[in-house]
Amino acid sequence: MIEPAQEPLRSIRPADDFGARISPFRHELLVHCYRMLGSIDDAEDAVQDALARAWNGRATYRREVSLRAWLYRIATNTCLDAIDRRSRRDANDEHLGVLPAPDAILGDPVAGPEAVYDARESVSLAFLTVLQVLPARQRAVLVLRDVLAWRAAEVADLLELSVPAVNSSLARARATVARRYVPERAALHEGTPGVSGSIRSMLNRYVRAWEAADIPGLVALLRDDAVVAMPPGVLLSGAEAIRAFLAASVFASGRRIRMLPVAANRGPAFVVYSGARGDGDLQAYAVSLVDLDLTGVARISVFADPAVLASFGVPETLAG
Repeated sequence: MIEPAQEPLRSIRPADDFGARISPFRHELLVHCYRMLGSIDDAEDAVQDALARAWNGRATYRREVSLRAWLYRIATNTCLDAIDRRSRRDANDEHLGVLPAPDAILGDPVAGPEAVYDARESVSLAFLTVLQVLPARQRAVLVLRDVLAWRAAEVADLLELSVPAVNSSLARARATVARRYVPERAALHEGTPGVSGSIRSMLNRYVRAWEAADIPGLVALLRDDAVVAMPPGVLLSGAEAIRAFLAASVFASGRRIRMLPVAANRGPAFVVYSGARGDGDLQAYAVSLVDLDLTGVARISVFADPAVLASFGVPETLAG
């Protein structure tokens, strides 16, 4: 993680020169803040705040610390402050929780060669959801140690903790993640090199079932323990509960569905267009991410949030 020391920043006067110096790190800081906060909008705000803090505090930069490490320290502390403010908000605030992000924004996330979680998995919705359960400092320690592969001493310096405290926090964070998260067993997502024909075929059947309002065909693709989550209030567990919901709510009164593939969180995702029978164009309704493996569809996450839809830059309507 340690990089060659940079020349002092205190002598930099024009903000444009400072911006050019820190520009190479902006994207990875954005992804880091997204992991910490679970929302790309919040992450973008945090990066803006962090870079403003860096500019205002440039005289505090020490040559013995790499510029990258210094920026990560500021960005991480900015996220910790944001999490603290968030914790004081109403626990029922709909903004809480993990929101998907387009791959075009995430780009190619950085992961250290000794990282526990690879770059793709570390921005998956499943992993990010578990991260948000961790206390803020445990979250920061886990991301820095197991995603970015920083050394314990580096994390201790960044968070102003002792190395034993970092190791203790990491152990507790890992125990929580182990209870709540099942690591991905293979690179099965559409668009991933080497994706199996079986998975691609399953995704095609999945789309056809939605667009044909084929409830039995859709349920046949689900694992018995499948989950449908529609934040903030809907969580369905089990194929039978999902079947009943589809019949009573989603496809009631002849509702029509179309699915437009998009790239989100390094996994298969779709923009869902919906319209009643007799309508002309269908309206963009939600972004849906799908977790699946060779045994079937494990989880469908649906985000009917206009801000999320807007981030994907898709048409508001689709010809029916």
